[in-house]
Amino acid sequence: MSELAIRTAVYTGAFDPITLGHLNVIERSSRFVERLVVGVGVNTGKKQLFSPGERAELVELATSHLPNVEVKTFSGLAVEFVRSCGSRVMVRGVRPLTDIAFEFTMLMGNRELDPEIETIFLMADEQYTHVSSTLIKEITPLSSDEKLARFVPKVIIPTLRAKLAAAAENV
Repeated sequence: MSELAIRTAVYTGAFDPITLGHLNVIERSSRFVERLVVGVGVNTGKKQLFSPGERAELVELATSHLPNVEVKTFSGLAVEFVRSCGSRVMVRGVRPLTDIAFEFTMLMGNRELDPEIETIFLMADEQYTHVSSTLIKEITPLSSDEKLARFVPKVIIPTLRAKLAAAAENV
C-alpha cells in the first residue's frame, strides 16, 4: 500500500440526510487520517429525498469544523471512487448487528472487485445505534427542533424541514 493510501481514507454513503451517527463516524475517522473524503453516492435501490448535490451541501455544513474532511459526490462503484481519491482505504460505519451482515456482503463484493481496497469498520457510538435516515424522515414532521437535534446536526434542520414540507405538498 502506498504512503498516500495510508494518509487518505474514504467514507461512502447516501447520507439522505446526514445523521449524528454519520457525523460520529466522520469525526472519529478524521482523527486517524490526514485526509478523509466523504463520498456522497447514489443508492439506486432507494428513493432519495435530497439530490446528491444537496446531500453533499448538508454534509459540508455538518463537517465544516473538520479541516481535513472533503466532500464529493460520486456514482458507480465505491471501490472505483476510493481509487479515484488516491486511497485504498474505505471506512464503513456500522450500527446494530443487522448492519454487519449487509456490510460483510459488501466487503466481500468490494474485495472481489478490487482486492487492494481495505475496509475499516467503525461502530457508531451507542447513542446513535438506532438512528437512521429513514427514522429521521418519519420523525421530522412530528418533532421539535430540540428533539430532532438528538438525531441530526442542528445546522441541517431548517433545510430538512423545508425539503420534507415541499415533498409533502407534492404528494
